[in-house]
Amino acid sequence: MASGVLAQKDTNAAAIDAYIQPYVRSANFAGQVLVERNGRVVFEKAYGFADSEHHVANTKATQFHIASVSMQFTAAAVLRLVDSGLISLDQHIGDFVPDIAGADKITIRDLLTERSGLPDINALADYSDVLQHHQTPASLVGKIKGRPLLFEPGSKFLHEEHSAYNVLALIIEKKTGLPFAAAIKRLVFAPMHLNASRIDDDSLPHSTRMAKGYEQEGEFGLKLATSIHWSAKTGNASAYTTAADEARWIDALFKGHYLSSSSRAAVAETSFRVGYGWFRGTNKRFGQIAYSMNGRAPGFASFVLYLPQAHTTVVVLSNIYSSATTAIGYDIAALSLGLPYEPFRFSGSLDPAELKSCSGVFRFGPDFYQPNAEVTLTADEKGLFMHWPSGEVSALIPLAKDHFVDRAYWEQVIIHRDPSGNPDALFYDQFQGRATSGRQ
Repeated sequence: MASGVLAQKDTNAAAIDAYIQPYVRSANFAGQVLVERNGRVVFEKAYGFADSEHHVANTKATQFHIASVSMQFTAAAVLRLVDSGLISLDQHIGDFVPDIAGADKITIRDLLTERSGLPDINALADYSDVLQHHQTPASLVGKIKGRPLLFEPGSKFLHEEHSAYNVLALIIEKKTGLPFAAAIKRLVFAPMHLNASRIDDDSLPHSTRMAKGYEQEGEFGLKLATSIHWSAKTGNASAYTTAADEARWIDALFKGHYLSSSSRAAVAETSFRVGYGWFRGTNKRFGQIAYSMNGRAPGFASFVLYLPQAHTTVVVLSNIYSSATTAIGYDIAALSLGLPYEPFRFSGSLDPAELKSCSGVFRFGPDFYQPNAEVTLTADEKGLFMHWPSGEVSALIPLAKDHFVDRAYWEQVIIHRDPSGNPDALFYDQFQGRATSGRQ
């Protein structure tokens, strides 16, 4: 029986590795993948380069910036302060940051569940400039002072509240008397023995263990990502770690005694879909409660999934700026549990004439990711590209005729044609855009 179990594990590991390879070959994934079942690591492997220019391979010890997954550590530090009696979840933030809108209404709990209504620093017109300078929690919070609330605190979740976690970072500094990086090390990383995890506050010396970040160029190319000051993402996206440390953290958070039972219950609560650095709720694909989080920041992407009923954890960390990590993580979980999944099969470059026939302008409705967006498809010798109203341009990877995947956001893109063969609709994820009179 023991040999049969071993053979099954080997087969499963081989299937996971085979699933990942097309993402690696097409330059859409480089990094670490870890799968844990029933408390044991059943798959762990590194792929691609930490430093492509010098051919330095990613290893299990390579450290990756994890973008929004960082919020889990900020939330945990706040809960440690709650458990110590230094603050309470229902305390108003006016006790700490009195000079921002709604300070007398917003609670610590509102910040943790991203229901504060604070204006989002990432949406500011000068945010790209913010990323090019060293910041502190105080300077980041200062960016939203004098700006009105977007909605009544506690009433709803609108979008990821980066500013809320900047405010939490400032509160952590005020209550501990320590810079945020040192406070997180004391409250979270050191007690949990997360020795490969840190907060990047721009003071780090160059480390051969730190992966360089890359972004996509065209259909299958890569280039170095624009460098940023990671201190500009303090509290919401400034942590770096390894897959092994992240898996250890998930075990401790949900199954250990790192937090009080009431604080663990707050993290596990599913009445709010978003909270404490997690998306929470019943996942239809797996038919059970799931806790997940993804993140993207210049040069990096990450995804974590915890299925408590299936005793399964999946961690995917990448030093390529692509949302493929989310698709990879969910599919690997399905593969591990014997559920259906769809392998990534790309067809290679299509004939230029065929790509040109896909060009057009398409208008989406108010429920689209960018409401009422008019997107344009253009083709050249490098491939097919989607131009967003925001100015962002996504390369589309061909899967089959009129069937693509958006390389940046990893969403399915399907072109529908009229009887004359001209594109009359564009399907993006579950949304449909209708062709306008504008032709490219």
